[in-house]
Amino acid sequence: MDLNEARAYLNYLLTLGLRREEAFGPMALDFIRETDFDAIGFLPEEQFSLIMATVQALADEPKRYTLKLEMLSRARELVDKTTYNNPQLTRQIEQDIKKTEAEVNIYNEAMRPVKTGNPEKQRLVVQTEAPEYFLDIAQKRASTYYQNKFGLSKEEKTAQHFGGGPRKFEPDNVKAHREYPGACGPFMNARANAFHLMMPFDIKISKKPDDPLDGGVRAYYCKMGYSFPLGFEMGKICSYEDGEILDISMDDPNLIFLSVSRIKEREFRAPAYPGTPEVPVEYAYPRAVLERTGTLGPYVQVVSNFKIWFDSSQVSILIQGSPDLYEYGLQGGSGLMVRSHAADKVPAYVENTSQPWQEGMSFNFVNIHLALSPGTESAIVPYNTPLFTVYPILPVQNFKWMDISEA
Repeated sequence: MDLNEARAYLNYLLTLGLRREEAFGPMALDFIRETDFDAIGFLPEEQFSLIMATVQALADEPKRYTLKLEMLSRARELVDKTTYNNPQLTRQIEQDIKKTEAEVNIYNEAMRPVKTGNPEKQRLVVQTEAPEYFLDIAQKRASTYYQNKFGLSKEEKTAQHFGGGPRKFEPDNVKAHREYPGACGPFMNARANAFHLMMPFDIKISKKPDDPLDGGVRAYYCKMGYSFPLGFEMGKICSYEDGEILDISMDDPNLIFLSVSRIKEREFRAPAYPGTPEVPVEYAYPRAVLERTGTLGPYVQVVSNFKIWFDSSQVSILIQGSPDLYEYGLQGGSGLMVRSHAADKVPAYVENTSQPWQEGMSFNFVNIHLALSPGTESAIVPYNTPLFTVYPILPVQNFKWMDISEA
């Protein structure tokens, strides 16, 4: 871009600024950051005018104050070189800088959590067949997954800083686009600041047995209120329990087929599943998970053997389908762990609590419950995709909902 082209673009930007066009701010900021104005030959007055117009276009929100401070500081360095230079203008810019610095400090202080003593950090003790994967590798993969999916590009981040004037309908103007999921704090916190359960292999759930994944397949009869494990015998559907041939058509809408792939996460290790001559190691763990899988009405229960110990007087555990499961044609169950249950009836819950760290602790398993979304015939979830999300929360006895008038 030569001087004439740059000057023409500058005039175009300033015209947008005068009209208070929504795209002015992002376009101007990109131009400021990506252009060496001195090398092109812009006059100090031209640079100053564009920078001050950009400052005025910034959204009046505390999180934009750092950028505002950067622009004001740049304007202060320029003002002495311009013909606009006078004590009053310089004083005004310096006062704006001090005011913005104070606002940045106030905002940063307000964003720091208030410390109320040093409460004991709650322990969530986990028993799992593959601790390295579930506690470390899977969490890193989840972070990468959500950053790749929702991370904002440089241009998208730039657009967040500007509110613009009266809006016009211009859905095809990418410079005015700023409404992205990744820009919504609570939306991203539910993903980035949570603990995610996933599997190191692909999972497929479908209503027909066509094209199962290579690691193995199970079949179930599932509907609300009733489910039953199925097998195949000489091309016919039979009971998985005793082999009895059942009169069920292959196009019965209550049939559900679950299949898994081999392990695809290269760093996954499960020493308890070393593989055999009949079942290679890359299929051993997926097969084990598949064999212990069950159903709960229309939900397929993927048994992860992920057990959490916690102090139920101080914390409860909310478990639910990961936020983006719907994109794969699935919906997840939801549950709240408040204490141990069924300890005297279900063998898996009979636990020796003689170890000191177990005293006063409750425990429960996080089993992954998945169902096909209405109208969906088949769903595949790739390995290392978040399936279930775990949120520690306050138990109900430790908080109170109240109206502002009672505060």
